[in-house]
Amino acid sequence: MEVGKIVKVSGPLIIAEGMANSKMYDVVQVSEKKLIGEVIELRGDRASIQVYEETSGLGPGENVYTTDAPLSVELAPGLIEGIFDGIQRPLGKLREVAGDHIERGVYVSAIDHEKKWDFVPVVKKGDEVQAGSVLGTVQENVLISHKIMVPYGISGKVKDIKKGKFNIEETIAVIETEKGDKDVCMLQRWPVRKGRPYAEKLAPKTPLVTGQRVIDTLFPIAKGGVAAVPGPFGSGKTVVQHQLAKWADADIIVYVGCGERGNEMTDVLNEFPALTDPRSGQPLMKRTVLIANTSDMPVAAREASIYTGITIAEYFRDMGYSVAIMADSTSRWAEALREMSGRLEEMPGEEGYPAYLSSRLAEFYERAGIVKVLGGDGRVGSITAIGAVSPPGGDLSEPVSQATLRIVKVFWGLSASLAYKRHFPAVDWLTSYSLYADRLGDWYADNVGEEWVRQRVICQRILQEEAQLDEIVRLVGMDALSPANRLTMETAKSIREDYLHQNAFHDVDTYTSLAKQEYMLRLILEFNRLAGEALDKNVDIEDILELPVKDQIGRAKYIPESEMSKFDDILAEIKKEMLELTNEGGI
Repeated sequence: MEVGKIVKVSGPLIIAEGMANSKMYDVVQVSEKKLIGEVIELRGDRASIQVYEETSGLGPGENVYTTDAPLSVELAPGLIEGIFDGIQRPLGKLREVAGDHIERGVYVSAIDHEKKWDFVPVVKKGDEVQAGSVLGTVQENVLISHKIMVPYGISGKVKDIKKGKFNIEETIAVIETEKGDKDVCMLQRWPVRKGRPYAEKLAPKTPLVTGQRVIDTLFPIAKGGVAAVPGPFGSGKTVVQHQLAKWADADIIVYVGCGERGNEMTDVLNEFPALTDPRSGQPLMKRTVLIANTSDMPVAAREASIYTGITIAEYFRDMGYSVAIMADSTSRWAEALREMSGRLEEMPGEEGYPAYLSSRLAEFYERAGIVKVLGGDGRVGSITAIGAVSPPGGDLSEPVSQATLRIVKVFWGLSASLAYKRHFPAVDWLTSYSLYADRLGDWYADNVGEEWVRQRVICQRILQEEAQLDEIVRLVGMDALSPANRLTMETAKSIREDYLHQNAFHDVDTYTSLAKQEYMLRLILEFNRLAGEALDKNVDIEDILELPVKDQIGRAKYIPESEMSKFDDILAEIKKEMLELTNEGGI
């Protein structure tokens, strides 16, 4: 183990000399306290090290010990339901060891190395296997079957395979390779900055159903897609992320709280075990991994937390699962990059961010996607990445927002004005977009109905027309509009208030299936169509807007999924009341 000496301490950055044999991104242990650090720059025999723990009290002359290994995560049974910090230290175990305030230099294994897991093999002696092949399974909990795979770089013939209870370091298989026999255990280690390999990247074709109407209807995201949720302070970014984490149609959720307030992560920790997964009826925590790196934790660990989260997501993707990773927020991660870049005295780019900001963001988002995984058995896994962006003052022209928009294909722009009007989710339908919408059209037509695709287009057109008419209304008032334009404004209002507005804290309204979304939108658009026909027959617009059925349309969002027949009753009532009105008022 090489030993260097500290020559300079600058906050979380340490300069050490005598480090000529170190390599970029090697992990080191700083001082006799064994603080964890990572080499981020090399100049001659001097290394710049970002330390993932508090550096107060350190001084020149103290030792730095190299480990000759990059920052890696432990991948094995025991990850699910885990709560880790940015460098995969388990926060529950740390609390047991060090109390509520994490002491420096405390090291605890990320995953329990002593716990025994029941391993069930799916291969037999003599079978040919390759990297990524499934050797067997461990039932981690009632929801997740954890597949034990052949580590990357190993292929050959199964010489021995065991069955029974083992801890993650005990040998469960022996594989005969060209370079000799290799013992395989359940534990894999993987460097966080290196993407896990796969066989082939595929084009996304299926939507990630979120149960959030404004997203699923107007701005859908594909499984394996990437999305950004930018918005100013108080516009509801974190609530949107929480909603997606709770209800998205993914097998595994990896939630990275990167530099956000501690109380927000506390909300997640308190809510998720209490929430029931709508698909399985089990607590949501049983398919969730949390990376909690709050704003009061060391800034350098914030930079690592994003990579830790995406590496864990890739591991579950390799098992063939659909994974959704929430990064809240990439702006705080970019601020950590900027602080470390400033301490390294690098030439600053726009607004002080490092020149490599865009490439680092792209490295993160490009690790998402839907892929055919290694192993040769045709398994397909996906990672959907959703990153929150917190532009100062809501200014989307700032570097992090602009760099993110060049990479992602879905933009859910949150509006402060909508949030102030108490319209949540505050996704601005005029500025947001989804480049997956057309590609997913065939899936929606096959699984929800041809009519759904047409309704979506009509809905967007009405909202666009409302925005144009709104300027006229401000100048001359609503009464100056023609009856047809008044109907457009009222329909748009119904779409906004009765359909797009969704209460995250209401038991029924918090999640809406695609079938219910189609019914709800059909009610609004059918009322609009029949009202248009009534206007053509000279029925007064005021009489149309006073029909009692409008209240039923407004309350339709609170109809439980188990009582969908009520939508047919409302549809029949719309036709009945409109027919009566036409017969009375028509000429």
